[in-house]
Amino acid sequence: MPDPTRTIEPVSTEPVTSAPVAFLKGHGTENDFVIVPDPDNALDLPADVVARLCDRRAGIGGDGLLHVVRSAAHPEARDMAGEADWFMDYRNADGSVAEMCGNGVRVFARYLQHAGHLTAGDVAVATRGGVKRVHLAKNGDVTVSMGRARLPEDGVTVTVGGRSWPARNVNMGNPHAVAFVEDLDHAGDLSTEPPYSPAAVYPDGVNIEFVADRGPRHVAMRVHERGAAETRSCGTGACAVAVAAARRDGADPAGTGTPVTYTVDVLGGTLVITEHPDGEIEMTGPAVIVAEGRVDPAWFASAPVRTPC
Repeated sequence: MPDPTRTIEPVSTEPVTSAPVAFLKGHGTENDFVIVPDPDNALDLPADVVARLCDRRAGIGGDGLLHVVRSAAHPEARDMAGEADWFMDYRNADGSVAEMCGNGVRVFARYLQHAGHLTAGDVAVATRGGVKRVHLAKNGDVTVSMGRARLPEDGVTVTVGGRSWPARNVNMGNPHAVAFVEDLDHAGDLSTEPPYSPAAVYPDGVNIEFVADRGPRHVAMRVHERGAAETRSCGTGACAVAVAAARRDGADPAGTGTPVTYTVDVLGGTLVITEHPDGEIEMTGPAVIVAEGRVDPAWFASAPVRTPC
């Protein structure tokens, strides 16, 4: 889910640090992340180092990396420090910078609770997609306010294995193309980006969701994410899917004044998406901290650069 203005940093030749680096591993509906606490923004994390950490064979492994920084300490978040104490400096598995990750922000909030920075209740998290409001329920679920969807009129046609489908253009702070299919197997092997046209609609790439119906206001999806190939879950993608499904089904909360809720099954579990009459979208699901440890500083200098899986 990269930022269209991102640049891929050159391979680093100097060690990131001379001291062990603390990390945690967490996931939200099996969308998994390496978590690197760095309150003072003291660590240099170039793209190749992030890719190493996210490598599933030679690193820790993850769909992305959550760099945990105090907003006041990060140049991209200082203007949000008055609203949110913490900034989610999110990176994709290939090291590229990203605007936002819905499952990531839920895991980020769970980490803040795990680390003792907050208890159950509400917290604001700064992201490149703006400040997100998160609620940690006592039953373990985490709800995040994802903002409003934009629905550009220009869409694309997605093609896999001789089949083609029209895809709805939905922007959740990052771009999505949502295609409704009869069978999720029709999406094929999502290790590479499915072809779509016209390519000019998404000049910086797109997250592509394939969606099949499971029942009334209940769908299932698979997704190819920019910078990470197929993932077990995508939070912004689930929101985009719910909005696209609602419009397909003739439901628009802004017109009826009634919230619309869809259950979205992902490969890693289930997310519940509610769109409110004011356009605000909420996503609810689990977020889990799995493990924590330290990375040997010598590894940063010696580990080979690999392409993340």
